[in-house]
Amino acid sequence: MKPILNIAAYLFVSLDKLEELRSHMLQECNERHLKGTILLTGEGINLFLAGAELEMRGFLKWLRSDPRFAAIEAKESWSDEQPFKKMLIKLKSEIIRMNHPSIQPEKGRANFIAPQKLKEWLDRGTDDLGRPVVMLDTRNAFEIDYGTFENALHFNIEKFTEFPEAITKHKEELLDKTIVSFCTGGIRCEKSGLYMREIGMEHTYQLEGGILKYFEEVGAAHYEGSCFVFDEREALEPSLDIIPPEHSIRKKIQTG
Repeated sequence: MKPILNIAAYLFVSLDKLEELRSHMLQECNERHLKGTILLTGEGINLFLAGAELEMRGFLKWLRSDPRFAAIEAKESWSDEQPFKKMLIKLKSEIIRMNHPSIQPEKGRANFIAPQKLKEWLDRGTDDLGRPVVMLDTRNAFEIDYGTFENALHFNIEKFTEFPEAITKHKEELLDKTIVSFCTGGIRCEKSGLYMREIGMEHTYQLEGGILKYFEEVGAAHYEGSCFVFDEREALEPSLDIIPPEHSIRKKIQTG
C-alpha cells in the first residue's frame, strides 16, 4: 500500500469561535505532521489533508470527539508522496460561495443517491419510475475538461455563484427528467440540490459523496476521463491513482 493517506471531508454544521477552533486544529495537524488545507466557516468545515495513516486516523478520531464533527465522513485515497506543501487553515464566510443565504444544508439535505444505485440507473438509462436520468455537472468549466460522466449536462460556468442563474434558465426543459447533480466530493451539490428544489424542480438528487466516492465504490462505469482535485496531484483516475503525466492538462497548457 502507498504510504500517504489522503482524505477529503466536509460537514455543514454551525460553528462559532473560529479563531480558537483554528488554533486547536492547527496544533493537532502540526503535531501529526499533516499537510493540506482546512476551511472553517460559520456554516461548517471542508478539508483536504494528507499524511501517514496512523497520524491521519488519530486526527480524525480527535476531530470526531467534538460533538459538532461526530458525523463527518472522509473519502480516502493513497499516494506515494505528500501532495501538499504546507498546512493551512483558512477562515471563510461560506464553505462554497453561492450567494443564496436561504440555502442552508445544515437544516436539511436534498435527496441523494448512493453510487451503486446511480450505476443501476445509468446502466438502465432511467430511474426506478422509468424517468430519463440526466447527469448534471455543477463544477467549473476547467474541471470538466479533465473528465465527467458520459453525456453529462453542464453550463460551462467559471464559478459556482453562476450556477443558480444557469439552472433557472434550463428549468423548464428539465422538468420531465430525473436530475442527478454531482461534483468532486459533494459540497457544491449540497447547495445546488437544495436550490433546484427551491425553484420547483422536484425530481432532483445529488450523488452522495461526489465523484470521488463514486470512484471508490463503483470505479469507471459511465465516467470518461479523470477527476480534478485541488492539490498537487492535479487529478485522479477512477482507480484513485494519480493522473499519468502524459495526460496532464496543466502540462499541455504550459507547453502549448
